[in-house]
Amino acid sequence: MTSTTTADSTALREALVREVVANRAHVGAPLSPAVEKALSQVPREAFLPGLELSEVYADQAVVTKRDAERGVALSSVSAPTVIALMLDRAEIRPGHRVLEVGSGGYNAALIRELVGLDGQVTSIDIDPDVIERAQRCLSGTGYDGVHLAVVDGEHGFADRAPFDRIIVTAGAWDVPSAWAEQLVAGGRLVVPMRIRGLTRCLTLEHTGEGHWCALAQDMCGFVRITGAGEHWEDMPYLNDTDGQRVGLRLEDGPDVDTEALRAALTQEPVTAWSQVLVAYDEATDAQDLWLATVIDAWALLTADPGAVKAKLVKPTWNHGTPALIAPDSASFAYRTLRRHPDREDRWQFGAIGHGPSGLAAAERLCALMQEWDRDHRNGPDPDITLVPADTPDDQLPPGRAVNKRHTRMVLHWTGTP
Repeated sequence: MTSTTTADSTALREALVREVVANRAHVGAPLSPAVEKALSQVPREAFLPGLELSEVYADQAVVTKRDAERGVALSSVSAPTVIALMLDRAEIRPGHRVLEVGSGGYNAALIRELVGLDGQVTSIDIDPDVIERAQRCLSGTGYDGVHLAVVDGEHGFADRAPFDRIIVTAGAWDVPSAWAEQLVAGGRLVVPMRIRGLTRCLTLEHTGEGHWCALAQDMCGFVRITGAGEHWEDMPYLNDTDGQRVGLRLEDGPDVDTEALRAALTQEPVTAWSQVLVAYDEATDAQDLWLATVIDAWALLTADPGAVKAKLVKPTWNHGTPALIAPDSASFAYRTLRRHPDREDRWQFGAIGHGPSGLAAAERLCALMQEWDRDHRNGPDPDITLVPADTPDDQLPPGRAVNKRHTRMVLHWTGTP
């Protein structure tokens, strides 16, 4: 690089670090000095060759590989704010042995800075192209101390275990037994986990014998994990019009009568309004997770932009709006939002129902949103624990159990203090 380019890179990197620090301070979680220093030292442009510096140092994820046929992202370099969050949650210390599941190079270099010369960094990925690229980028920046391997992340990397920390940089549906076996008791796992279709970055403490306790949970979004741990939920479409499709994401949800629900979508919708008001920029992801916890026949409604434009549906978010399937299996309701008719500074949650019992379903969804507003809006996040999949019901902690392949996840809300 020319000296001018180097100077530009340094200035942009310093500006990005200031932005990340400010973002973390805004949410009440100041960035640790160690992570701030690492972000300041590792040149992100070395891991995103060919990209304009202004894009390299924007606080956004960059896709580095896509499926040629489907256009689906297969690998990416995560947004710096998300990377900083995960590294902070992991509380990596000098001398730690760290496994990164899902490679790319940049995050591994940051971890190398955090563990120091006495630490150990292992970065694995199922895709040989990703590992080859990471090796090239790491070697070009002098980070030769990172051990790279082409491995299915489901199996961890036993040859270099045990680990003090495991960081997963792909969206997982479950926690495989290998991660528990290769992490020391009291060690931390930071993993983007799908919970009934919602993704939360969980900071899990390994309490032994396949048991985990969540220390923190944060909003995030990641490319899905591939290989043995890959999981795809049922996603039936309720109509066949290209560009105007409405679907249901049924991860950890009920079996449905798709034809009955397709018929319901063609019927005149009914709307009920709750008493729950929010500011325009107010985060309500906790409400999503609460609804996912308490609704048995849970679903996420998805919609093409054309379906919204054609007024087939009016969801709060096209990529996954909370919904419930009615007991008659022929009706459903989903959350909607409008500007409050009497308050310009507030928006009002409601529900739209379709089908013979659509109104009852919409009113039920509104009642649940009001229960969240009353008992949990200002309360703590739920307690989340994971136990082995063969744990009997009578040995589970209280709460909603979500059964997965290797574990049973239990979410328990304690309510407003």
